[in-house]
Amino acid sequence: MFKKKLGLVSLAAFALTLAACTGGEGEETSSTDTSVSETESTANGEESGVVEFETVMSNDEDAIEGGTLRYAMVASSPFQGIFSPEFYEDAYDSELMGFSHESLFSVDESFMLSQDGMATFEFNEEAKTIAITLKDDLKWSDGEPLTTEDVLFSYEVIGSPEYTGVRYGADFENIVGMAEYKAGEADTISGITITDDQNLTIEYIEVNPSILQSGGGIWGYPMPKHQLENVAIADMAAAPEVRNTPVGAGPFRVKSITPGESVEYEANEHYWKGAPKLDGVIVDVIAPETIVSEMNNGNYDVASMPTDQYDTYKDAENFSLLGRQQLAYTYLGFKLGNWDAEASKNVYNPDAKMADVNLRQAMAYAIDNNAIAAEFYQGLRENAKGMIPPVFGDYVNTEIEGYYQDTEKAEQILDDAGYVDKDGDGFRETPEGEELVIKFASMSGGATAEPIAQYYIQEWKNIGLNVELSTGRLIEFQAFYDMLEADNEEIDIYQAAWGTGHDPNPTGLYGETAAFNYTRYVNEENTAILNKINSQDAFDPDFKFDAFNEWQEHMFENVPVIPTLWRSEVFAVNNRVKNYDITYGTTDGWEAVELTSEAAY
Repeated sequence: MFKKKLGLVSLAAFALTLAACTGGEGEETSSTDTSVSETESTANGEESGVVEFETVMSNDEDAIEGGTLRYAMVASSPFQGIFSPEFYEDAYDSELMGFSHESLFSVDESFMLSQDGMATFEFNEEAKTIAITLKDDLKWSDGEPLTTEDVLFSYEVIGSPEYTGVRYGADFENIVGMAEYKAGEADTISGITITDDQNLTIEYIEVNPSILQSGGGIWGYPMPKHQLENVAIADMAAAPEVRNTPVGAGPFRVKSITPGESVEYEANEHYWKGAPKLDGVIVDVIAPETIVSEMNNGNYDVASMPTDQYDTYKDAENFSLLGRQQLAYTYLGFKLGNWDAEASKNVYNPDAKMADVNLRQAMAYAIDNNAIAAEFYQGLRENAKGMIPPVFGDYVNTEIEGYYQDTEKAEQILDDAGYVDKDGDGFRETPEGEELVIKFASMSGGATAEPIAQYYIQEWKNIGLNVELSTGRLIEFQAFYDMLEADNEEIDIYQAAWGTGHDPNPTGLYGETAAFNYTRYVNEENTAILNKINSQDAFDPDFKFDAFNEWQEHMFENVPVIPTLWRSEVFAVNNRVKNYDITYGTTDGWEAVELTSEAAY
């Protein structure tokens, strides 16, 4: 074994730290409404509990008329408050818009677009077009008509040279005439044609199966042109029309906002399905450290719960638990280049500190994510073998074994690559004999953030790598992503999580033009495989799944990212709530939710 500079700090010790932070266990009483079961599965030969949940809040009590639901948005930081699908940047603002904004298209249980939403569509593979038809009498939350001009307007904003958001990428570039419009060489997008207020056709350069997958080809969110057409596109993200008085097409509309802290919604009587059952919703930001007591005290009706505290709330009596596999994964990413804003693409740097694949592989084999899942997440997370979450089924390459802890293998990889301790300080130098200090960025928030970050650092030190926290401490959520987007030199490796959305196609996260490709990993092989996934040949299922398998193998071998944990998400729902449904593919949203009593239990 390599000589360790510091003594081993075991994962069990970190677990003790976590227990001290959480303040002890909750009540050990059972709830007949929770509908939770535990099964056993194996990972690398070890048994671990996997918890399964119901996805619909069943409630036989009669509903009251109206009422206000209180929703806790569990977060360690204030929300940004960008109420625009075109400009928002994080999951918190997306969570807030779940009440006030809605896509034109519904999604089935396989995450494919269906015909049950505000719009229907007709796909012509030969002509490479999609014809969209809006349903009759659609209105915005302020009562103004929602037309195809609003649909086109969203494409014009995202495609504008003045656009400041992160939505533009390969999907938009694939629209005929979009590249010319983006470059300022055309005044219109030639591939988008409006027939009338309800009918619009989009022509694509190439088509592939993702075009029929939610989020994979058709941009589903119109923009209220009547409200925003006189706002400069460069100023839209900060405009009061977006931050203070947003107009949407969801079941509720924003009534008032306390910046960063709270949003009050009222029923949208213009909603296309009819007015929602509730009178309104109040959303407050609640810290992870206090959400369990808030739910136990009946202060909120619904909350997405911290999975690292599951043992403290799993037996609650006044609320039930719903859960599902999350369309997300946690990962460790290596900074390998930079974003070229002028060219709108990622640029790989072969001289980056972490450019050596051997160094990245060694760091992957140094850590034990099975142990982290077991110690910190009580069966609600598992070691991730790749970047396609298992909820996507056939898209997952089951032949990849993933990274697992093998300290001797990690050390041997470093030895063979020339990373040795030449000055006897306990840390390895580069093959060129230069000092190697690796800066690791991790977010603050929740009881497990610090112990998990320190565990990773310790395990990397155990193989002789000198790893330090960027800035010397955990970084607040918004500041963390600001640093990532700016390719801050304080970051060599970082810990984060991705929500994949309904489309497993990885191009939007790892493509050359993907602004979200924070690793800045680009090479010809990766691009070629992504092109296969995005080709018309991928309409052949065998070709498509082979391409997905090839991409996962490529990423496993080249390690621009270490996938760490596949995740489950758990929702606490007060027992007065009725018809809350988190099933993937459901057509019942917030408009169907009801309450059975005036006060929460």
